[in-house]
Amino acid sequence: MANGRRVPFSSSVLVDQAEALEWIDQLRVTIPEEVKSARRVNKEVERLLEQAREEAEQILARAQEQATYLIEERELTRQAEELGQEIARQAHVDADAVRRGADDYASEVLLGLETDVMRTLKTIQRGLELLEDRRAVEVAPATEDGKGDLDEYDEADQEQPVGS
Repeated sequence: MANGRRVPFSSSVLVDQAEALEWIDQLRVTIPEEVKSARRVNKEVERLLEQAREEAEQILARAQEQATYLIEERELTRQAEELGQEIARQAHVDADAVRRGADDYASEVLLGLETDVMRTLKTIQRGLELLEDRRAVEVAPATEDGKGDLDEYDEADQEQPVGS
């Protein structure tokens, strides 16, 4: 509508020149400002995207460092556990060897002690037999030589005392 009148559609249109020039002036003022504003927005978006990319790269780098640290720590932990198990296994082996050695030594000492005790017991038994023989001689009449059976005792029959 131009000046309140209807304009029929046709291939030619009449336009109020003053009004068209005013619109063109407004477009000249508005469009450059809009273009500048759009450029500022684009630059700000690009800056924000670049900042986001840098932050993402930093986060990724920190995550990779942390992952590497955790992997290394896990490996150290695994190695420490393996070493601890090996030390415990070796301690059991050593303890078993010491126990066997102690048992062998105790067995040797006890066998030696048994031998000494048996020898001492035989000596005690011979001594008791000698005393019995003396008592029997004292009660029995003396023999022809007048000394009784005591001459029969021979010190060579006795074994050496314990510890000799």
